[in-house]
Amino acid sequence: MELRFSRPNYTSTLAGNYHAEDKQDTLQGPQKAVEIQNWLISYISDLLLIDAQEIDVTIPFDRYGLDSASAIGLTGDLQDWLAVELDPTLIYDYPSVDALTQHLTEQFQIGDLNESPKH
Repeated sequence: MELRFSRPNYTSTLAGNYHAEDKQDTLQGPQKAVEIQNWLISYISDLLLIDAQEIDVTIPFDRYGLDSASAIGLTGDLQDWLAVELDPTLIYDYPSVDALTQHLTEQFQIGDLNESPKH
């Protein structure tokens, strides 16, 4: 079952610049984790109109003022960017840039991001 949520008309500038087919050929191992982390930082920076350098990857998303609608929007745009299905509540389980990045890189084993998650 696929859930669809209404989300703000916000699309990260990075979301439009990266395509899943490009990433699988160019990013390997730790590079993929860095790319995910950079995407999250840029997205939050653009969304909340704060300087990317002010974002501490260990501070929970809610401390930056990310509300539930924005959180679901972030998850949806991240899902589109990675070309994988993500649970809309993922950032509540992994509430910081660092925690979410680590989870995603472990979940997908730094393999082809078009594959289904490994369980």
